Amino acid sequence: MSSTLSSTLSIRSVLVANRGEIALRVFRTARRLGLRTIALYTDLDVAAPHVRAADVAVRVPNYLDIDAVVGAAVSAGADVVHPGYGFLSERSAFAAALQEAGIALAGPSPQVMELMGRKDAARDVAVAAGVPVVPSYSFDTDPDTFAYPILVKAAAGGGGKGMRVVRSADDFAEAVAAAKRESASAFGDDTLLLEKYVESGRHLEVQVMADTHGNTLHLWERDCSTQRRHQKVLEEAPAPTIDDDLRRRLCSAAVDLARQAGYVGAGTVEFLLDTATNEFYFLEMNTRLQVEHPVTESITGLDLVELQLLVADGQPLPVTQDQVTSDGHAIEARVYAEDAFGGFLPQAGTATAVRWPSDIARVDHALESGQVVSTSYDPMLGKVIVHAPDRETARRGLIAALDATAIFGLTTNTGFLRALLATDEFRDATIDTAWLDHHTVDAPDPAPARAIAAWHLATHRPATGSPFDADGFRIAGASAPVRMGLDQPVCVDPATHQVDGLTVRELDDVTAAAGTLTRVEVDLESVGRTTVFVRPQRRGAEASWRGQRFVLVPPDRAAHGADATSDGTVTAPMPGTVLDVRAAVGDRVRAGDVLGAMEAMKMELTLTAPHDGTVSVVAAVSGKQVALGAPLFEIAAGDAEDGPQLQPA
Repeated sequence: MSSTLSSTLSIRSVLVANRGEIALRVFRTARRLGLRTIALYTDLDVAAPHVRAADVAVRVPNYLDIDAVVGAAVSAGADVVHPGYGFLSERSAFAAALQEAGIALAGPSPQVMELMGRKDAARDVAVAAGVPVVPSYSFDTDPDTFAYPILVKAAAGGGGKGMRVVRSADDFAEAVAAAKRESASAFGDDTLLLEKYVESGRHLEVQVMADTHGNTLHLWERDCSTQRRHQKVLEEAPAPTIDDDLRRRLCSAAVDLARQAGYVGAGTVEFLLDTATNEFYFLEMNTRLQVEHPVTESITGLDLVELQLLVADGQPLPVTQDQVTSDGHAIEARVYAEDAFGGFLPQAGTATAVRWPSDIARVDHALESGQVVSTSYDPMLGKVIVHAPDRETARRGLIAALDATAIFGLTTNTGFLRALLATDEFRDATIDTAWLDHHTVDAPDPAPARAIAAWHLATHRPATGSPFDADGFRIAGASAPVRMGLDQPVCVDPATHQVDGLTVRELDDVTAAAGTLTRVEVDLESVGRTTVFVRPQRRGAEASWRGQRFVLVPPDRAAHGADATSDGTVTAPMPGTVLDVRAAVGDRVRAGDVLGAMEAMKMELTLTAPHDGTVSVVAAVSGKQVALGAPLFEIAAGDAEDGPQLQPA
């Protein structure tokens, strides 16, 4: 992506009030414009990539401390602050504090941020602008009278936090309580809205950009329908299922809304398209740059960060609406530290070896080999974006890019993303916003990864003077078959190029990709030409095939963790904080009853009883941080007729 825009800026320095990949993204444009770059960091981020990349770095207690962040901007001599996304990016109090300090914000005014940052107030603006809105309900109405399903959602913030789909009046109170907790934790505000839930909808959004000279433009639309529990997974531009008339009406509605609000800067107007009626409804406006902005940059050729800085500098937009063109198709995949095939639980640990496909895709990331990933921040590790002349070429290109991505040391969703892109449903653009909540995506088969890793270990390990290495693997050059102990026994026959009966032929020289990470490209029987990344361990190996990490070690060395053990112990399925303890010792419970809740990375997880019985131990304490696998509750099996029945909150 490149920009042909040029301008003389009066600002000379920019502070990014954020971390990770978005900080690096803003710095890239700032450096190109000749601006001095200023980073913030906490004690956890003292050696982070965004800190090393900046000209100046200032420590703050945390990224949500308004006084500390504004103080850092003043002391470092920042002319403008770019908020990125998340943290303080949509806090009107932060915008007001910067304004009072005489520092420009790459975003709207505090008043407009407050107005449009709240879904209830933004809804009123949409109505005034003539933009259709989703039918709503009042909390004063008896829940038994609602036309289910309905959506409970936070009035503040975004990102899917504080949202619950309710399908019956029986579930209403529990959903509202959970949404309130999550909203208060994420946004400091537990105000909720009730709206009609559209079962078969597509999430469409329009990128707008406005300056202080009365110019408001749209930069076309994006389709973010591929999401799980209101969290976006894949995003693309342009939207693949709408015609030109709908596209025109959608983009015009977004511009009308922005003008009605008096909006300045980069913003995104989100809509829900009801595929049953082809009618669209306003959802919310994000008063910041979006995570998925690269797909818009790809099809328009515009640098959105540059436009933000120009507007913050008080300059008019350097393009007109007629000059904003759309070329080709772009798709983005969000790589998260989460186990997508294990309940989407957040993951933490050290990324021992990392390989991004920067040679064949745009990659916005801040993850490198040896970096520690904690649960203290959002689990997104990076974004992989491919732009091509058409959607199918872009889809295939992104699949290839994820095939070339390998992250070892912790589990990510890369393999899930790759498998999702390869489905017929994504290929045919039939996935709606609820699809992932009702369908599963098949996990990659570990057999090819195991076979190729075994072949590599057996034929490329250095000789030690013995026919076997110390760990029992055959040395390079041996021709007799050897049996290897990975996650299961594997037989490798170098003479016949067989691994457990599958023929393996290497196609290229083995090349080191990063540190101890090795790329092995082979022609494997039943699979064809394919690539596996291998990282040898003292016993066994880690392998990455089609983006999925496989831990190929003997079972006695494999790590185990579950949220319910066979003896009725309920353990923490992720490191995090206990939010709510619902059960007490002696309570009678049924399988599936809610015992409590915990949170990691602002994601709430409900802890439930694994079977009928009586609560015999409660180790969970509200507000306490717990490690992965920590015992929280114990349920003694049986009907437990003598104890009190656990009651809903």
